[in-house]
Amino acid sequence: MAHPKVAIFGAGLIGRRHVEQAIAQAQLVAIVDPSDTAKAFAEEVGVAHFLDPQDYLADHTPDGIVIATPNHLHADHALACIAEGIPILIEKPFADTLENANFIAQAANVSDVPVLVGHHRRHNPIVARAKAEIEAGSLGDIVAVQGQFWLYKPDDYFDATWRKGPGAGPAMINFIHDVDLLRHFCGEIVEVQAMRSNAQRGQTVEDTAAIIMRFACGALGTFSISDTVVAPWSWEMTSGENPVYPHRPGTSYAIGGTQASLSVPDLYKWSHDGPRSWWNSIESEKLHVEHADAFIRQFSHFLDVINGAPPLVSAQEGHASLAAVLNVLEGGLIRRETS
Repeated sequence: MAHPKVAIFGAGLIGRRHVEQAIAQAQLVAIVDPSDTAKAFAEEVGVAHFLDPQDYLADHTPDGIVIATPNHLHADHALACIAEGIPILIEKPFADTLENANFIAQAANVSDVPVLVGHHRRHNPIVARAKAEIEAGSLGDIVAVQGQFWLYKPDDYFDATWRKGPGAGPAMINFIHDVDLLRHFCGEIVEVQAMRSNAQRGQTVEDTAAIIMRFACGALGTFSISDTVVAPWSWEMTSGENPVYPHRPGTSYAIGGTQASLSVPDLYKWSHDGPRSWWNSIESEKLHVEHADAFIRQFSHFLDVINGAPPLVSAQEGHASLAAVLNVLEGGLIRRETS
């Protein structure tokens, strides 16, 4: 059976990873991106280059399209693909506004076009193992959750102007992945409070935020995010999921229950030796898992979606995670420090 024909919209950092997988697992037929660097990259990998998604779609109908363009363009590009009946893998965030997310979800539903949202961590065996432990009930009732996204983005990361403005920032670009996993582990988030700051970089968007969440199950969560902190405490560095980041094994999430607690992604379960009491010894058990590349698994799943499989992360799931992050952005006013 011939490999599905896949086009990639957007040849930035994440788009190039999709290009790698399209070459490895499918038939890459086009890179669509207006930049000169994208044109050179397309020539390098030996594939056709197009400047504009609408122009490409006017004469081409691949089996699937990956949308990895800047966040504020997701809705326009997704709607154009759906109108042509083409299954899509759309990078997170699902859209830049809830209104646009609704447009995409409704169009996909009416047209019966499958949409897979690019929350690739859901495809990681670490996540599956943690989810299974929670669902087995060994933690008891989930009471509290805490997490961190602390790392330092270099100055040249912001050479792409869109990363300084609305639709960017660590809440929308990074924390949305964490929100998706917290929802996956603990259920829906029903209330959010936040504070944001742009004191370090002074950009339109935040560089740091502190977040409090209430889950439908009654658990409370706290999360701290910053892309101006030199530290190893983030999924990116603790999970070893992406080889471009230095790997420092450790914890980025702690999930606390009435029977035990679980750290993720290092997968240590902590419980008392005997009756639950702070007077009794507390011991850890390492949960074992066979590691696999989540990004590779996600692209493989996208090919299954093209062939009719239901998306692991649907448009509805992408919408819910986006809603939680937008609550952070709307409720957490930025306060710029003054001298």
